[in-house]
Amino acid sequence: EPYHGSDATHMATRAVRETRDGVDGWLINGEKMWTSGMNSATHCALFARTSGEDGAARGITCFLVPADDSGVKAEEYLWTFNMPTDHPRVSFTNVWVPDAAIFGPPEGGLALAQSFVHENRIRQAAGSLGSAVYCIEEAIRYARQRKPFGEDLARNQAIQFPLVELATQCEMLRLLIRKTAWEMDQMPHPEVEKRISDKVSMCNYWANRLCCEAADRAMQVHGGIGYSRHKAFEHIYRHHRRYRITEGTEEIQMRKVAAFLFGYLGPRRAEFANLTYDDVDYRKQSQIRPRSGRQAIETVRAPCAGS
Repeated sequence: EPYHGSDATHMATRAVRETRDGVDGWLINGEKMWTSGMNSATHCALFARTSGEDGAARGITCFLVPADDSGVKAEEYLWTFNMPTDHPRVSFTNVWVPDAAIFGPPEGGLALAQSFVHENRIRQAAGSLGSAVYCIEEAIRYARQRKPFGEDLARNQAIQFPLVELATQCEMLRLLIRKTAWEMDQMPHPEVEKRISDKVSMCNYWANRLCCEAADRAMQVHGGIGYSRHKAFEHIYRHHRRYRITEGTEEIQMRKVAAFLFGYLGPRRAEFANLTYDDVDYRKQSQIRPRSGRQAIETVRAPCAGS
């Protein structure tokens, strides 16, 4: 939303009960940003708060709203780094829909949205990885063919080492994406958020960042022609740069990973629930440490048992 961005639970769009001609329904008012495909859609999936306080996970409901309703208006189509888009800012003014327009469980819309987001994050990660590999391979081929100063450009370590690092990251990321996607297939959608949402976020934010770095490096290796539209790198960079914002910004993704790592969310929550300062008190560790520099030296010099 215009004033809430990544904070979905504080959305200002509201739906209130209203009966018309004996039919129970909802009156919706609010505004949304980046409503994808609105230029050709017949309906839009609109999330609105129907109960609960701002910030509450429960109380958000998804409605399928006809795009041609008189209260639905595309206020503006936004120009972006990736040229004009089909993602407008849309206002909803006194839009009425019947109960039949509710999609998914009433007041459970946030979980519904998260289900889609997790699947799209892993798809984005796979797409970004593929594009990154393409950029790296094109840079490698060009570096082998190009012969400045009478020698392969690829013989320069300034060309080799950055591509080596990118290629290494691609190989490691590919395994994490496949492992995470496989795990997602083994559990119901609601369990993904509870158990492996952090792994999905790891895949997504790292793949999108990696793709931008690979496209940038491919431009650099190709020189001027890489910056031109005769090559795909500038388009790949523009397209995938938005993925570092959409479906949850990098910062939102990293925040999710941190919450799982430190046990504020996810499987480690129980592990950390009763953790006290005494459990990690450095003073307990001092009992097994040498008490002087001399003792430390002698400890290092002492032969290992069995030697």
